[in-house]
Amino acid sequence: MPDLGSLFDQHVALEFEAKDADATMETMVDHPTVIHVPVLTGGRNTAELHKFYRESFIPAWPEDTVVEQVSRTVGAERAVDELIIRFTHTVEMPFWLPGIAPTGCRVEIPLVVVMGFEEGKVASEHIYWDQASLLSQIGLLDTTNLPITGGTQAQALVDSDIALNELIAAAG
Repeated sequence: MPDLGSLFDQHVALEFEAKDADATMETMVDHPTVIHVPVLTGGRNTAELHKFYRESFIPAWPEDTVVEQVSRTVGAERAVDELIIRFTHTVEMPFWLPGIAPTGCRVEIPLVVVMGFEEGKVASEHIYWDQASLLSQIGLLDTTNLPITGGTQAQALVDSDIALNELIAAAG
């Protein structure tokens, strides 16, 4: 049985460290699916997904992007990572913020990646995050009178010394 956690890490390293769309695709099955659920970007087949990685995803991450793993759960056919991603919105990000020009704002957002595997290769990725909190952090959504916590979500996940009620009061 393949080590799904290692396969997950290899795939992500090729995206974020090597920044190599061709090598990333070699970690995937013949007809993979990637869906960024809040904005429905990604791809449903090899050609569409390769173009997505090459043109929209890999080259469009800000230089200061940092990914912190909070937890990982590995099953027989899936690995699920709970992550915090931090960056300054200095470039267009068509995969997360289609049509939005860079704002220069700092972003910290939790996200969940559900990666499915078949025969030792990535078959699917479903990526989830709170789009309202992302939009609020780049100044495009007024959270006055809305239950949106913005960047305090990330803080709540990694700082167990802070009472949640204090974070809620500070965000309000």
